[in-house]
Amino acid sequence: MNLKWMKWSVISLTSVMLLAGCQTNTDQAAPKESGQASTPNNAGKPATWIADRTIKGRLFLSSGDVSKDINPEIAKKLKDMTGITLELEGANAQKSIDGLTAGLASGDLPDFIVYNLNNSGRPEMTLILKAGREGMFTDLTPLIKNTKIYSKYLQDKYLPIDTQFGVMFRPEFQGSTYSMHMNIPREGGYQETKYVGGPYIRKDIVDALGIDPKSIKTSDQLYELAKKIKASGFKDKNGKEVYPIGPRYWGGREMGGLYNDLVWGADEQRIHQGKDGKILHESQTEYPMKRIAFVQKLLGEKLMVPEYYTMEETRATEGIINDSYAIVAEMHNFLDFNKDAHYVPLGPLNSVDGPYQMQIDYKTGYRAWSIPKTTKNPEDIVKFADFLASREGKLLWQYGIEGRDYTLDAKGNPIVKKEVLDLKKKDPKAAAALGFDGVGNAWGGYLGSTDLNRKGDFNETQYGDTASPETNAGPYKILDMWGYEEKLKNAKLNDGYQPLAFLGEFEQGTQLKEALKKYDDSMIRAFYAKSSDEAKKIIDAASAQLKASGLEKYEELLAKKNADPKTKVILN
Repeated sequence: MNLKWMKWSVISLTSVMLLAGCQTNTDQAAPKESGQASTPNNAGKPATWIADRTIKGRLFLSSGDVSKDINPEIAKKLKDMTGITLELEGANAQKSIDGLTAGLASGDLPDFIVYNLNNSGRPEMTLILKAGREGMFTDLTPLIKNTKIYSKYLQDKYLPIDTQFGVMFRPEFQGSTYSMHMNIPREGGYQETKYVGGPYIRKDIVDALGIDPKSIKTSDQLYELAKKIKASGFKDKNGKEVYPIGPRYWGGREMGGLYNDLVWGADEQRIHQGKDGKILHESQTEYPMKRIAFVQKLLGEKLMVPEYYTMEETRATEGIINDSYAIVAEMHNFLDFNKDAHYVPLGPLNSVDGPYQMQIDYKTGYRAWSIPKTTKNPEDIVKFADFLASREGKLLWQYGIEGRDYTLDAKGNPIVKKEVLDLKKKDPKAAAALGFDGVGNAWGGYLGSTDLNRKGDFNETQYGDTASPETNAGPYKILDMWGYEEKLKNAKLNDGYQPLAFLGEFEQGTQLKEALKKYDDSMIRAFYAKSSDEAKKIIDAASAQLKASGLEKYEELLAKKNADPKTKVILN
């Protein structure tokens, strides 16, 4: 099996050796070897008891998404309740998918693995499907049938279409499933957190210029605003002149929100059904060159920071916290640095089809976990995941320890202690060391973050709202400012597959996938080209490769899939 993997995805010695440098949680000594059989006699144990064993997991995620260190007091509480000692390690690959590829190729896997998976169209899905077909993973279907939370995944319409038929219960597996999709809301259309994402602008600049940020609806209006900002000479916290437009809070990357009326199709997909009903990739439209011309104008007039598309996350975040950018290309209303709402939403901009309309998924998922076939007593891992997904488990990994981190009201709902909230504000690193999600340590979410409804579980929408309503006053103020509830009333509810979800079954899927990646990379190169003619040559070459890789045939496949209710495609 491993030889097949090595032939399928050639991996350099350096890539494989990345796994040797995995960061391991060694805060506690493991009382039992990983995989030891469940304790046969649970007499005198709590109802939540599972087994006296150590469970090891590897997180194939980017380093910024890894919470592997478990607070000793929380670990003891977890052990007392379940018998489980949890050990987590992060794979030190520069890109999460590289770590996953190397890990599957090596065949040396722990009791469970966690990886990114927003939908079945992500590149990780191809790797997971191949591993499932080659018998590398345990079938999870029989193991979740008698669980409290995960058994809901077997109920009709509990899962969104893509999760049900694309990620988990694919027809080819005849009822078996090898990947547990996470972060599924309890109810359709439910918004666990009401995010306002997209571009933001400094409130003091809005006031100084006397503008209404909601009035910016087009890329032309954005350009004119950027020129006004530059002409006004606004400064950052260090007294340096600001760039009118800066990168995403999380670092350089192309996202459509900044110039949405010049973007064809959703981010990372770029396939859209136009008003004429035709399904096209962006390369087959006029929008690539329109967007390139716009970006080159911004860069040429120094209205956009030069490293906009390439800046690393640490530098981008630092610059934004220092107010170095008047406009931030993408952030959201719940970021801690902006709880005072000194950055406010800009727009939203119209789409290529007309005025902005909020898009709401019936349900979504992100991240997933699998259990290798080599894991002993895999039912213990499923039971443990089910405990973490229960209200009792979530109370532990989301709120910490009763008495130390919170008290309970008369109805048994947590009230976060003021000293914990104060510590989180004054010293986030020390707060995270307390070891639960509310203070920034999400170790329990890898197996337990699903069946989401914090309001239903704990009577608050955000961590700490009950104890300190003022903590999230800024984010909620932004919701009102942006008109969230009104936009929600008029939102379009989507349930279906992402356009790239079917690459795995397309005859030229591997070739087309490479061509799509080259197109995305070529767009960035074209933005920085010395002239529009040079940019056009770059895009023409990438478009030709897409055509040669079967793009038109794939679009025909999408049309057929879209006609079937079970494979409806989201083509916004």
